[in-house]
Amino acid sequence: MKIRVLRIINRFNLGGPTYNATYLSAYLSDQFETKLIGGKHEKHEGGSSFIPESHGVTVEFIDELQREISPAKDAKAVKKIRQIIREFQPHIVHTHASKSGFIGRLAASKEKVPVIVHTFHGHVFHSYFNKVKTNLYKQIEKRMAKKSDAIIVISKEQHKELVHELSVVPEEKAHIVKLGFDLSRFQENLVSKKESFRQKYELDSDEIVVGIIGRLTAIKNHDLFIEAANRASQMTSQRVKFMIIGDGEERERLEELVHDKKKSNPKLEILFTSWIKEIDWALAGLDVVALSSFNEGTPVSLIEAQAAGVPVLTTNVG
Repeated sequence: MKIRVLRIINRFNLGGPTYNATYLSAYLSDQFETKLIGGKHEKHEGGSSFIPESHGVTVEFIDELQREISPAKDAKAVKKIRQIIREFQPHIVHTHASKSGFIGRLAASKEKVPVIVHTFHGHVFHSYFNKVKTNLYKQIEKRMAKKSDAIIVISKEQHKELVHELSVVPEEKAHIVKLGFDLSRFQENLVSKKESFRQKYELDSDEIVVGIIGRLTAIKNHDLFIEAANRASQMTSQRVKFMIIGDGEERERLEELVHDKKKSNPKLEILFTSWIKEIDWALAGLDVVALSSFNEGTPVSLIEAQAAGVPVLTTNVG
């Protein structure tokens, strides 16, 4: 008999959790059978269902599983997941990230699933919300930890934060399992990729190109990147261009911020590209990858950049 694993992620948007859930689903031994479910990406996000599908993993969407808190939709999501559990009869439910972690573990505990596992890919316990809301999320996670048989954290730093500093996860349930990536494509055809990328975005070979990759959302602190770009362009005689790769709810405001900066600094050149799926292609064309976040779990963009041989400049997070 195969061991059935129901894997639940927040939503199929571009980012580390989709890759992690895909690899875990695709590369478990034949003694396991996996079902992968999650919410749909939001309109300003890049969809990522192509990642599991390219590895032969079928996905099932739960429309009500969304980023924002909605008592009505969240209750429907729990109901749907409970129905899936009854039909699939998993031996293990493994949830990834905060929203699906709460809803998925709640459904699994109500259906008395034998083993419940949760992975923290990051956490929302600083720099996301005000003190009251942050404390509420801490209490929810402590409650859900009691319903979990094991909790996976993805780095020693995260283990220290969640177990010892925040006291959210009991030490006996916490297990460090670092993320795994297939990085081979970041070391292939670098010259041709660089030429193609720079031609696409009309970047000259002698220009220094600095990029930041990720969702355009407050926690990523793109304001700092834009201010750094503004100062750097004023301080150097070299030709420097900056690229913001990604999209999100902050885009319009950030574009206005760049427009305002350019009024006093015509040398500032920042290009918004929206999402780029072939990130190995983009990295080949960049000279530096930056990260300006207030909070990160394990920043995938930096791991991929280093795999591509691109130096990184980052805030001290993740």
